[in-house]
Amino acid sequence: MIKIAPDFSYESAAHKRGFRHVAGVDEVGRGPLAGPVVAAAVILNPDDIPDGLNDSKTLTAKRREALFDEIRARAVVCIAEATVAEIEAVNILQASHLAMLRAVRGLAVGADYALIDGKQVPNGLTFPLEPLVKGDARSLSIAAASIVAKVWRDRLMVDLAQQHPHYGWERNAGYPTAEHKAGLKCHGVSPHHRRTFRPIHNILWQG
Repeated sequence: MIKIAPDFSYESAAHKRGFRHVAGVDEVGRGPLAGPVVAAAVILNPDDIPDGLNDSKTLTAKRREALFDEIRARAVVCIAEATVAEIEAVNILQASHLAMLRAVRGLAVGADYALIDGKQVPNGLTFPLEPLVKGDARSLSIAAASIVAKVWRDRLMVDLAQQHPHYGWERNAGYPTAEHKAGLKCHGVSPHHRRTFRPIHNILWQG
């Protein structure tokens, strides 16, 4: 199977329809047992797009870090979070949409069109939204957002790992790896764990 890299065709189509500021939006952190969910919104400059943008999962950590700095220097970017408490209050899907809303609304240049990674779009925005399944592999703007969100969240989990060193968050970013599960078994649940997620809920219920 030939791997097709993301391109600027969705953004260009929106521009041709009269939209000026097209934002790509993506989130990271639905699957982890700990930490917030993070979203990024990115409006690329069509005349100054960093080389090598792709789905963040296909890039090395070193390459993501370099592109993170390039994107923030050359595009309009906003990063936003939904907290563990918000995830527990409204569920992970709605919390990820809340983070997306905050990211789009926080852009220094107001977007008038947004390309959203996934099947569903958040409610609450007053301009057109276009969902793109696997959008981070199809749209350069969404790819840029995926990189920014992942690097930001990975760094955040490294910081949290300094305070709670028993779970390996600096390596697993809060995902349910064997190391993380072993830490939970030995040290219990931290304030940053998502108590409504089944593995954490089960530990608390059994405890």
